[in-house]
Amino acid sequence: MTVLACDFGGTRLKIGIVRDGNVLAHSIAPAYSKQHLEPQLPALKQTWLELLERAGLSLHDCAGVAVAFPSIVDHATGRILDQYGKYADCMDVDMRTWSRTEFGLPLAIENDARMACIGEWRCGAGRGVDNLVMITLGTGLGTGVILHGRVLRGCHGQAGVLGGHTTVRYGGRACGCGNTGCAEAEASSAVLIDLAAARPDFSSSALAHEPVLDFAAVFRQADAGDACALALRDHALLVWSSVAVNLIHSYDPERIILGGGIMAAADVILPAVREYVRTHAHTPWGEVQVEASTLRDQAALVASEWLLAEQSIYF
Repeated sequence: MTVLACDFGGTRLKIGIVRDGNVLAHSIAPAYSKQHLEPQLPALKQTWLELLERAGLSLHDCAGVAVAFPSIVDHATGRILDQYGKYADCMDVDMRTWSRTEFGLPLAIENDARMACIGEWRCGAGRGVDNLVMITLGTGLGTGVILHGRVLRGCHGQAGVLGGHTTVRYGGRACGCGNTGCAEAEASSAVLIDLAAARPDFSSSALAHEPVLDFAAVFRQADAGDACALALRDHALLVWSSVAVNLIHSYDPERIILGGGIMAAADVILPAVREYVRTHAHTPWGEVQVEASTLRDQAALVASEWLLAEQSIYF
């Protein structure tokens, strides 16, 4: 089937046309996640129409719309249940009604990290494994879980997706979720500037002169030996590795997949997490495989056909 797909990130929108597990055409646009969602939907519609034209297709060729969204989602009703500091009006937007009105198509919606996990499971680094966990490292820290070949959701839709809100530092930084010491509050792109500014050596660090202070800059300056960057990098690696161990102890996966924009530094992150998991995870049966995403930015898009077929019973 052909699906209009969009992955609403905290920083970028990944928009595509998907068919048979392949992204036929795609576009990346800024995600104005601090602004309201509804006013941004006309631009999303226009981008899909342009991508369809580029792919030589029309709306008549499409079976539906699939959306990956950075929140807890009621997949039965299609409603977004919380806004977590992004897209403040999202809980008031009926995405399924919008899709029917604008396209005449049904819409499936799911948590973004869970959807990326599904994509990797079906078509990427999780193929051949029916017990796996994915961690997405980006603006926030998202997770998704597949157990015994089934997508883990729980009774309220939040099972498996709140790995970024496991406590990794008792009494640590306040998190937007209401907890303190969450992994996301300790090592995500959303808090990086605050983490850096709180360090006494930041003003003398090369990071203070970076035009964009992100993890790409942190890893680059750490490679150059900058003390502040090294401390921020090593702290983040410890947090992300601790999340991996927490998820192993919680869900007993065969494989953990690491994805998200920060994984551009996979050559550093992957060996560090593998070593920490090998040393600290309690798995008397053997070692959990730790792998990088193979679908990268397109993981959630690739999941769109599977999601649309699964949620069709609710349309």
